[in-house]
Amino acid sequence: MPSTYKKDKPWDTDDIDKWHEEEFKPEHNLGGTLSEESSFATLFPKYRETYLKASWGMITRALEKHGIACTLDLVEGSMTVKTTRKTYDPAAILNARDLIKLLARSVPAPQAIKILEDGMSCDVIKIRGKVRNKDRFVKRRQRILGPNGSTLKALELLTQTYILVQGNTVSVMGSYKSLKEVRRVIDDCMANIHPIYHIKELMIRRELAKDPELKNENWDRFLPHFKKRNLSKRRVPHKVTDKSKKVYTPFPPAQEKSKLDLQIESGEYFLGKEAKERAAREKRDDAMKEKMEERKRKREADYDAPQEDGDAKKKEKKKKRKDAEDDGEKVSKKKRKSSEVATED
Repeated sequence: MPSTYKKDKPWDTDDIDKWHEEEFKPEHNLGGTLSEESSFATLFPKYRETYLKASWGMITRALEKHGIACTLDLVEGSMTVKTTRKTYDPAAILNARDLIKLLARSVPAPQAIKILEDGMSCDVIKIRGKVRNKDRFVKRRQRILGPNGSTLKALELLTQTYILVQGNTVSVMGSYKSLKEVRRVIDDCMANIHPIYHIKELMIRRELAKDPELKNENWDRFLPHFKKRNLSKRRVPHKVTDKSKKVYTPFPPAQEKSKLDLQIESGEYFLGKEAKERAAREKRDDAMKEKMEERKRKREADYDAPQEDGDAKKKEKKKKRKDAEDDGEKVSKKKRKSSEVATED
């Protein structure tokens, strides 16, 4: 019997988004009010108290539209959200839970309220436990931001998300697919892989997605493949000896003589206690005499008369005069010879 599922469906066209979620309205809840009350609470740091107190009215109004009640406890430093009899969407309490979580992680209230919209999700990534060294952690966290926040801005534009790096966490808001990409980038950044590599890959994927011919093809041939360089951490010695010049001998080198052997060779081992003390005293005295003589030579060197320049100049003048006299005698001899030759002619 032929399959009836392979028939053409004229109503199923390519422009239909099958993953689109329609807005949940009160008329969709046919069951009425919820049977049990659900509540979530979270703590917030002390420095967020002033900001939350100022923006709590806006947060309350946003949650009232979904039938969610919220309370701010400044004594305990906590925020609580819970369902009411007006709550019609069962998933609204989960979005409210994410809202107070984002507010506690320093996300601005106007941005955090967007989590109540359909198709918007959030992820709070803990990054402190991924790196042990504090200095290394700070440097790698700074890589996520980049110079003047340029790397963070590029990630936000490519993934269509909102990213906030605060303390030991990274708060991300966006679609599920985008959250997955951002988490991969941040995890790799904490594992010492620079975000710029992922940014290049995301840019290429963005351009490939625009081409309808490459829609159903494998993109691995277009994506960059960066080779991992494992640099040798072995300590290189300062002086490298060439072992090829040494003649190989199967016998080990001679054992070094101990202090006791050296004493036996010099005869010091057989001396008595008084003789040993006398020898040590004499050795000390000789060393002291040498040092005293050296100091004396250094002191006397300051009183040595320096060589005067006048003597050197006189010697130079004498030498020049002598050279001039020698040149004059040579010239006179040449003249005499020339005159004698002329008379003979």
